[in-house]
Amino acid sequence: MRKLLFLNVTFFFFLCFNVSARDGADAQPLMKEMGNNYVEVLYFHGKRRCATCMAIESNTGLTMRKFFAKQIKNGKVFLKIIDISKKENEKIAEKYEVTWSSLIIVRHKNGKETYKNMTEFAFANARKSPDVFRAGVVKSVNVMLR
Repeated sequence: MRKLLFLNVTFFFFLCFNVSARDGADAQPLMKEMGNNYVEVLYFHGKRRCATCMAIESNTGLTMRKFFAKQIKNGKVFLKIIDISKKENEKIAEKYEVTWSSLIIVRHKNGKETYKNMTEFAFANARKSPDVFRAGVVKSVNVMLR
């Protein structure tokens, strides 16, 4: 019961104070202005989501706010929550070959893009081992920022 309450409160907090651009729409112009060196943390989800999917979104948002607030403010890191059930998100889902909930970290450096698919790691840790999940996301984002 406590875990469910914690997840609900965390999810509510995430929705109210979200630093991300929902569906990526608002972040695109800013990314272009900041140059071509930045990292995107992309969380893809469908219309229906399980508790683990919601934990991935919530813990990713909390991690980004806690550990990358300065980089987010400076336009070096972006968190995008993307609903793949929406028609306007088909292209980005196809680009990363996403067909269900997924977590992908993308580095844009000097006009080139590389990415790390963290979906398996996220599903294994976001809900039952959130500290491990957060540490893994922080490490991956920091590697991509180099």
